[in-house]
Amino acid sequence: MELPVKAPVPGNRKASCRLEAKNLSYKLCSKFDEFSWFCAKGSPKIILKDVNCEARPGEITAIAGPSGAGKTTLLEILAGKISLSKVSGQLLVNDRPMDAQRFRRFSGYVTQDDALFPLLTVEETLMYSALLRLPGGRKEAVTRVRGLLKELGLDHVASSRIGGVSSNCGISGGERRRVSIGVDLVHDPAVILIDEPTSGLDSASALHVVTLLKSMVVNQGKTIVLTIHQPGFRIIQLFDRLVLLSNGFVVHNGKLNLLEERLKFAGHHIPRHVNVLEFAIDVIESLAIRTSGTLNTQYCLRRKTEANNEDHKLRIAYSSHLEGKLLSCPNSQFQEVLILGQRFCSNIFRTRQLFATRVIQALVAGLILGSIFFNVGHDNGEIALQTRIGFFAFSLTFLLTSTTEGLPIFLQERRILMSETSRGAYRVSSYVLSNTLIFIPFLLMVGLLFTTPVYWLVGLRREIDGFLYFSLVVWMVLLMSNSFVACFSALVPNFIMGTSVIAGLMGSFFLFSGYFISKENIPDYWIFMHYLSMFKYPFECLMINEYGGEQGKTRCLEYTGQECSLYGSGFLSQQHLKQSQKWSNLAVIFCFIIGYRVLCFLILGYRCYRTRN
Repeated sequence: MELPVKAPVPGNRKASCRLEAKNLSYKLCSKFDEFSWFCAKGSPKIILKDVNCEARPGEITAIAGPSGAGKTTLLEILAGKISLSKVSGQLLVNDRPMDAQRFRRFSGYVTQDDALFPLLTVEETLMYSALLRLPGGRKEAVTRVRGLLKELGLDHVASSRIGGVSSNCGISGGERRRVSIGVDLVHDPAVILIDEPTSGLDSASALHVVTLLKSMVVNQGKTIVLTIHQPGFRIIQLFDRLVLLSNGFVVHNGKLNLLEERLKFAGHHIPRHVNVLEFAIDVIESLAIRTSGTLNTQYCLRRKTEANNEDHKLRIAYSSHLEGKLLSCPNSQFQEVLILGQRFCSNIFRTRQLFATRVIQALVAGLILGSIFFNVGHDNGEIALQTRIGFFAFSLTFLLTSTTEGLPIFLQERRILMSETSRGAYRVSSYVLSNTLIFIPFLLMVGLLFTTPVYWLVGLRREIDGFLYFSLVVWMVLLMSNSFVACFSALVPNFIMGTSVIAGLMGSFFLFSGYFISKENIPDYWIFMHYLSMFKYPFECLMINEYGGEQGKTRCLEYTGQECSLYGSGFLSQQHLKQSQKWSNLAVIFCFIIGYRVLCFLILGYRCYRTRN
């Protein structure tokens, strides 16, 4: 028995929204033609062809069909995820052409793959989404989240962490699905579009999710569109409207009982214990062929009359609520940075591989290096000089390569970032800024844990200003390396490509730093790599800190008999280093940090722009 649907109240904050597609067609071009207005001859693959369908307020519209029928593509077009410039036909929102960017602000789109932070709790996940998407501040967010937890039936797991998909810890698959839906419900959208809400769930969990969606259309008058593959009998009874696709064509668009009549008109007998939709998918080819014949003329006339009557009853004016939606973000940039920073802190401190392991690694590495190079700073002679230079080189290599472990976290965040910014939750610049600010104190702590034991055990220049400068250089090297990884995590498509690119560039920077081959011996066509090397500038800083200054003029590094043949200042002159470079090189390192962060912002901004458009 169908539940009664409450009619939307005009002018209510929960505005009604009707979606309609008219003669919608979509071709998938080859990768060489995807930016062209037209596909090359013979290259396009037709995904959708002359699709006519609609989704009405207070109803669940299900898009069904066999694999490859075009279900997800149609849903993405309805959600504004695929640029309308690549689609022919009309897509209307309350009888007006869709503005995709505006539509995404008052709609919710839930993908088949859950984009959630595994280390956040259910309540935290919904709370951060509410803080970013609601303009009323924490008080309104708390009220909304409490209501959502109750509405979604997630009160009992509110304090549980999401967990990974393959992890034994965390919430169940059905609960994860409800959390994903809740993330897109915090701003009370008029339209909810969900790709395969029952995918990977058992029958009980799947029924629970769809029942939850049914309660939303009954109690709140929302418009819900979902794709589904092979639903059970109890699930299909909850659908109000069905769009059945076959090879990109619409075979049926209307009520479920009309599909049963269409099957009978086509001469099919539905076996017992088989639901209508499952049987229709099995015989969809013959159904599509017979649809074009004269067998179902009577059915078509009846369907047209019913559709006209329903249109007369449910056609609504363009809501002032939807018309008045602003394109600006709900919060100021300062508020966005605070919220994102708080969320990023939670993820860092709960990621043992990034936090605890990194802290222990820095401390242990400092102690081990200090024990290996113990008191080498007090020795004189050519061998001791080369040993200290080797210590500087290895330390920088370790520091520059130790931050690549953050790559998988950056890649995970990028996916969530693109999803959230496409909905207008916050600005890309706010994400980059908060990410940068959070890593500054974290990497300072890591740097001090490394420098404190190693500097004094090695026996480098025993002056407090020398130790502070050494720590400053190490800190900036960590920040530079972190910015470098963040930049390329925004660029590369996956983890394997990211590690390959980062490792290759790091090796190149080390090669062209001047340690293996001097600047004078580097070929002219490779000299630019010497100046781009992240290894060169801190390496020179460490040598100037150790052998420069007033003490460098009196510090003897090599003896010839009883006389000193090489002072610290003389060694720096041999390396073409000046005392002024102690600070100018730091300025260059700072520019590298800012430059890589700006590049990260530009790349992410471009990616998000392409997603939105």
